Amino acid sequence: MECISVFDMLKIGIGPSSSHTLGPWRAAERWIAELKEEDSFNDITAVHADLYGSLSLTGKGHATDLAVVLGLSGKDPEYIPIEEIPEVISEVKSSKKIQFGGIYAVDFDMNSHIVFHKEFLPFHANGMRFTATYTNGKTCSETFYSIGGGFVVKEERISAKENRKAFKQFPFQVENGAQLQEYCNRENKTIWEIVLENEKSLRDEETIDRELLRIWNTMLECMYIGCHTEGTLPGGLQVRRRAYDSYQKLKGTLPYNTPREWLETIRDTEVKFRQILKWVSCFALSVNEVNASLGRVVTAPTNGSAGVIPAVLMYYMVIENHDADFEDVKRFLLVAGEIGSIFKKGATISAAMGGCQAEIGVSSAMAAAGLTALSGGSTEQILMAAEIAMEHHLGLTCDPIGGLVQVPCIERNAMGAIKAINAAELAMDSDPKHAKVPLDKVVNTMWETAKDMNSKYKETSEGGLAVGVFLSDC
Repeated sequence: MECISVFDMLKIGIGPSSSHTLGPWRAAERWIAELKEEDSFNDITAVHADLYGSLSLTGKGHATDLAVVLGLSGKDPEYIPIEEIPEVISEVKSSKKIQFGGIYAVDFDMNSHIVFHKEFLPFHANGMRFTATYTNGKTCSETFYSIGGGFVVKEERISAKENRKAFKQFPFQVENGAQLQEYCNRENKTIWEIVLENEKSLRDEETIDRELLRIWNTMLECMYIGCHTEGTLPGGLQVRRRAYDSYQKLKGTLPYNTPREWLETIRDTEVKFRQILKWVSCFALSVNEVNASLGRVVTAPTNGSAGVIPAVLMYYMVIENHDADFEDVKRFLLVAGEIGSIFKKGATISAAMGGCQAEIGVSSAMAAAGLTALSGGSTEQILMAAEIAMEHHLGLTCDPIGGLVQVPCIERNAMGAIKAINAAELAMDSDPKHAKVPLDKVVNTMWETAKDMNSKYKETSEGGLAVGVFLSDC
């Protein structure tokens, strides 16, 4: 059984897409690492990248070509200063050379060395092939698949399952919700305690805390930047940033200088129902506006759905519990990450495979579970909240206008966050014994729905709003 860490589900990276930006970026890094193991690495004179299927159809709008360049240049999406990205791209375009792996220059013309192919490779909609040319004229190629959430594979899922020995063994190996429930009952532990024990088999608790805090700080900073940046998003749709305008209407009068101080000032603002709705929407919009402008976000579980979890966690911290601290953040993220991993194992978190139900739907389920855990819900209620959130996202299509992660993607994060809060409240007010749909049934249904869904609604911009609304209309 594949063991998926919370840090696999929550990754720090660059927008606008985990599958179309972060995935190809990481694939390029992985290819370079493999080439470096060969004695002939320094004999490479040129590199090419071929992008297939959804990576081709919406690649330009998702900055897939830029991600490939940055990955081949040896830049790290977690740490590269955002302001350096245009400089790297400009230098490659003008010189027609790339600093391969950040080590030495090889031939690379973005106009001819990155080729978009509309045909799909057999295994996954997001396929890519990297090719290196050596001084003796020979070439070697490797094919990778970006399967959602920044995950990259070379082999089919079936082959991976047959090679179980390659995976780290968790003390509590969770494949579905029923198994997680069983562990909690048997060990008399909460979900977050079970997940923490698994994480401690990979790294010490000090490292776990440090990395979870880094994830939260990135989320908080992302919301802060989004709420303090006005203007128009790049890409041609002329989408005006709305988080800034919304925040100006909601903010209080207390001064602040840091994201943390900003959080404290929000706690002193009005908390009527309409204001709460507006705050949650503002937080979600802010993250995905940063994501749409090639900013740094936390993939949760994807970049297109990166705003849901921060918005719901921020809601808890500034509205529900003014005494909330890092321990609350830790428990929320551990629970949310585990729910996300159940969907990844049993279905998909890739919009190219399952439509937007695989992104916003999963993120809403993750957030609902995390919020229910912090609200004192039982294990059964936590799983119920995740089920409710996904149940009401089933069949959601992915149809980005112009192939950009902007319309309808940004607003969908606000809707997913509100649904997560509603799902948590419904679960907290319910007796799980009377629930008609268990979490595992909705996971299975989501996967069956994904397989039945027409490909034009799976991040190809060939159906739905993507063809109903034209760039010229914008």
